[in-house]
Amino acid sequence: MTFPKSAICLAITASIFNVTAFAEEQESNDTNNKNNVETITVTSDFRQQSLQKAPVSMSVLTDIDIKQRNAKHLEELIAISPNVNFASGSQRARYYQIRGIGERSQFKEPINPSVGMIIDEIDFTGIGSVASLFDVKQAEVYRGPQGTRFGANAIAGMINITTNEPTEDFEGAVQLGVGNYNTYDMGVALSGPASDSVNYRLAVNQSNSNGYMENVHLQRDDTNNRDELSIRGKLAIEASNDLTIDLAGFYFDFDNGYDAYSLDNTRETLSDEPGFDQQETAAFSAKFTYQGFDSATVLAIISSSDSDLAYGYDEDWAYLGISDPDIIENPDYAYWEYSSTDHYYRDKAVLTSELRAISKQGQEIFNGSTAWVAGAYFKQDDEDLLRQYTYADGGFTSTNERTSVAFYGQLDTQLSERWSLISGLRIENYSADYNNSDLFNDRIDDTMVGGKLVLSYQQNQDSLWYASINRGYKAGGHNTDGTLPEDLRTFDPEYLLNYELGYKVSLLDNSAYVRSSVFYMDREDVQVSSSKTIEREDGSSEFISYLGNAATGTNYGVEVEAAWELNNVVNVYGSFGLLETEFNDFINAEGESLDGREQAHAPNYQFNVGINILPTENWLINLSVDGKDSFYFSDSHDEQSESVALLNASIAYIQDNWQVKLWGRNLTDKEYANRGFYFGNDPRDGYTAKQYTQLSEPLVFGASLDYQF
Repeated sequence: MTFPKSAICLAITASIFNVTAFAEEQESNDTNNKNNVETITVTSDFRQQSLQKAPVSMSVLTDIDIKQRNAKHLEELIAISPNVNFASGSQRARYYQIRGIGERSQFKEPINPSVGMIIDEIDFTGIGSVASLFDVKQAEVYRGPQGTRFGANAIAGMINITTNEPTEDFEGAVQLGVGNYNTYDMGVALSGPASDSVNYRLAVNQSNSNGYMENVHLQRDDTNNRDELSIRGKLAIEASNDLTIDLAGFYFDFDNGYDAYSLDNTRETLSDEPGFDQQETAAFSAKFTYQGFDSATVLAIISSSDSDLAYGYDEDWAYLGISDPDIIENPDYAYWEYSSTDHYYRDKAVLTSELRAISKQGQEIFNGSTAWVAGAYFKQDDEDLLRQYTYADGGFTSTNERTSVAFYGQLDTQLSERWSLISGLRIENYSADYNNSDLFNDRIDDTMVGGKLVLSYQQNQDSLWYASINRGYKAGGHNTDGTLPEDLRTFDPEYLLNYELGYKVSLLDNSAYVRSSVFYMDREDVQVSSSKTIEREDGSSEFISYLGNAATGTNYGVEVEAAWELNNVVNVYGSFGLLETEFNDFINAEGESLDGREQAHAPNYQFNVGINILPTENWLINLSVDGKDSFYFSDSHDEQSESVALLNASIAYIQDNWQVKLWGRNLTDKEYANRGFYFGNDPRDGYTAKQYTQLSEPLVFGASLDYQF
């Protein structure tokens, strides 16, 4: 494997700029790309196509993006995509919000995520904290509901990660990195032919860090540490002229600490029983592609994952004796302290299978105008929970067995030389059986319908207009509190209609592009934490909080991504998202009306701008700035984050088969939060309610060596 110096500029342009190209079946004949820039292909739609020709709002985060930011995890890269946010409340980001919609945490009750995550055909939705980026080809971020392709877990959008494929020739790569906070990582990837008909790829990565917190009580700087092992293997098998088989296997072992909250809202904690955030996952996928039929290519996809997840924290964030009279300043609060831990252990097993038929070129229906796709999908998702809580009488246990069966179809119709119409439909039945040790048992069964209509106009070779209506959905669920009346024990599915207008254009002989969209999302039966006052027979009343469909909402905004190669030395790029959100008809869990208020984790703006400078063929300098507006941390209080702008940089020296890079993120060491709460937890001030936050990444910097052979 080599990296020719003469191709540096083209490689960067290809991966960062994502310049236009035709759909996969046209790429071999494409002679119109004047700069011969490599095509960036969208791989997770039914048919592969170039990003610039895809009538959808999405970002493709490439391997060059990953290397420039030295990103080891998706959370360190996601800021490139407009109107995409994430929430921690854990060691690694596990939940993402797209266009202001998405969960922020999970404790005892089961949830149905709004943003799905797929890695090499394997469903990691809700357990995406293992989204490591070593040997990753690209991450595709779909914004807006994907009701036809992905179904129930994609009401807000979908993240699809694709790792590098096996190669026909032997090649390999070694990556070594060091950084502050005692950070180091090592990765090895090997790829090549195992036989005339079998190619393989193996990638192993170990990443460690002490983390960004210091426990001053225990005098340790590693209680919020990271210890992350990722192993991936792939086989590409040419079984016959008509049949190919793609196999992928994964093993993740993330053994991380969790000591992220400080009573003083600093990076110094006082916990005497620091927590943990661990995930061990073994997963497998197999894709069979058969092209022996005249009319269609048939795909069969099977995946399985088995995960052990352990998550726990020191609930008091303190140590025994913190309120002793000899220590505490206000003697009125002496001996007010409490001590407790809260631990959650989950076993999660997911099995999916899909059968899909895709019409071949030349086999279109309706007088040769319409390509088609038809498929069936099955998913079994079982989760067992054990909660061990200091103030609970014994362990709390629950089981949740979920099954999804879906049928879908899509028609891609060429109405004329310039006009085309995509129509898709998905019908999905979702059922779930829930049981817990509080003797609460419940079953739900929902049938949901999603789909899309997309009208596009190819104005000329370089510009595309599209208008779309997408309907997404999210399944209903259970409220596990046994004191709730029967009519509040379950909540219904949530639906969303997304109206979108987009424009994509390539300019200046393919040296620049603009991708833009405006959208309006109409949310119906929004699943939120609501409340209700129940009057008892004796005239007294009880205030109960629960998940319900008590709200509607609107989310609308603008998204723009653009880039320009000014010359062979300088190119610039950027993205910008504007977002307005509000609730209607919503009383939150505290009994407060939130009508007209913005939704949580939905900043009004986000941006990323950057510049690449190539002073010689061996040097590459990158500068970028990420920014976002303040946002509400939760729907249950009024606490907000602060707006922030972060400066990142890297400088790389590149030779034919190796490169050395110095990199840094958040160079001005801005202190900002990605998760926040409002309550009292400090005995030293009498448990006065105030804001507590989980701080995001501080200034991090380091050096890396990449060697290809």
